[in-house]
Amino acid sequence: MKINFIKGACNVSLLTLSLASTAFATEKPSLKEGKWRGEFQVNETRVPFNFEIKGKSLESSTLTLLNGSRRDDFKVKAISGDSIFVKMNTYDAALIGKIDEKGTFRGVYKSLVPNFRGNSLPFVAEFGKTYRFVEPGKDLKPVTNVTGKWNVKIISKDPNAANSIAQLEQKGNKLTGVLMTVVGDTRELEGTIQGNEFHLSGFTGPSPVAIKGKINDDLTTISDGEISFGIYVTQKFEATKDKNASLPDPYKLTFLKEGYKKLDFTFPDLTGKQVSLSDDKYKGKVVIVEIIGTWCPNCTDQTRFLAPWFKANKQRGVEAIAIGFEQKDDLEYAKYTLGKLRDFFGIEYDILFGGIADKKVATEKLAALNRMAAFPTTIIIDRKGDVREIYTGYTGEVTGKYFKEYTKKFNKVLDGLIAEPNPYEKATVTTASLK
Repeated sequence: MKINFIKGACNVSLLTLSLASTAFATEKPSLKEGKWRGEFQVNETRVPFNFEIKGKSLESSTLTLLNGSRRDDFKVKAISGDSIFVKMNTYDAALIGKIDEKGTFRGVYKSLVPNFRGNSLPFVAEFGKTYRFVEPGKDLKPVTNVTGKWNVKIISKDPNAANSIAQLEQKGNKLTGVLMTVVGDTRELEGTIQGNEFHLSGFTGPSPVAIKGKINDDLTTISDGEISFGIYVTQKFEATKDKNASLPDPYKLTFLKEGYKKLDFTFPDLTGKQVSLSDDKYKGKVVIVEIIGTWCPNCTDQTRFLAPWFKANKQRGVEAIAIGFEQKDDLEYAKYTLGKLRDFFGIEYDILFGGIADKKVATEKLAALNRMAAFPTTIIIDRKGDVREIYTGYTGEVTGKYFKEYTKKFNKVLDGLIAEPNPYEKATVTTASLK
C-alpha cells in the first residue's frame, strides 16, 4: 500500500508538472509597465535608448521611445509563442526579442526588407532604469556649458563632404540637441556631458544614432568627434562653436536643367494604374510633388507635416503627389510599404512608386532635374504646370527657427500660387462669352 501510495503521488505530481509546463508554454510573454533602458551593440560601441511600456496585457501594450521631448509610439505583439515583436510603424524594421528568466528583454533590431543585406543590431533592455548614459550619483562636473550652435566639419577624403550644424542645449549634466545637414536632421537627441566629454544618442524607429566628442581646453572647439548611424555608417568630425554657422540654401541645390520649365513623369500608383503629372486631375491645379522613401526619417517627418496640411487645404485648388523610392524595386513590395505610410498618416493625396531608393535612379527618372540631392525633395508647381520652387530635405520641429522659417515660406508660396487665376478656367469663360 505504501508503495502504491507513493506511485500514485508520483503520477499526480507528474500530471501537475505536465499541466504547469503546458500552461507555461502557452503563456504569452509580457513587458512590465513602466520605464526601461536599453543598449544596442553597434560594433564596439554601446548605444543607449529609453522607452516606456503602457498596457497590462501584451495585446494592449504600447512601447514609447523617449528622446528628449520627443515621443514615438509603437504597438507590441507576440509571435512564435514566446517572442515579442515591435514593428517600427512605417519603417520596415522591428525590435524582436524575448524576456529571459531575470526579466531582461533581449533581442535584435532587424530590417524586415526581403533579402536586405544590412546587419541586425543586438540589444538588451532592463526594466526600472531611467538614466541614459550615466547612473545617478556618478556624474562628473562639466568643464563648460555647450549650449548654442556648433559648426560641424566632417573629416573625409571627399572634398564635397557636407558639413553640418549642431544645436545643443545643456542643463547641468543633461544634454539634448539635434544635428542638421543640408538634407535634414537627426531628430531630437538626448545625452550627457561628463567633464570634457559628451555623448548623445537617438532612437525613434529608424536605425539608432550616436554622437560623441571631446571639448578642447579653449572650450569653443570639439575634437575626436564621431557620428554613428547605426547599421549604416560612422563619420569622424571636428566642431567649432559659431552662432553664425549656416548651411547651403536648400532652395538652390536642386533645380531644373536649362531649357526646362515643367516636370514630366509617369509612375504606377498603389493599384498599378499609371499616373502622369499631365493627367486632367492636375490641370489648372497647384501641385506639390514630394519625392520620398518610407525608409527615410526626414521623409516621414515631412509627411507628418504635409498630410494634415493637404487635408485642410485640398479644397483650395491644390493637389499633391508623393513619389516613393523604396528599398526594393518591386511594385508589390511598394504597395505594402507605401500603403502602410498612407494608412498611418491618413494620406489623402496620390502615392506613386518611382523605383529603387537611389538618388541616381531618381535623377534619371525625373529627367528635368539637375540632380536629386536628397530624400525628401519638395517640388511646387503652379496652375500653368510650371515648376516654381524646389526644396531639398526637410527640417523638423526640433530645429526651431529653421522649421518655422520653412513652414512660413511654404505657406506663403502656396497661398500666392493658389491665388493665381486658373488659365484653363479663363479660357473656358472666354470661349463661352464669344458664343
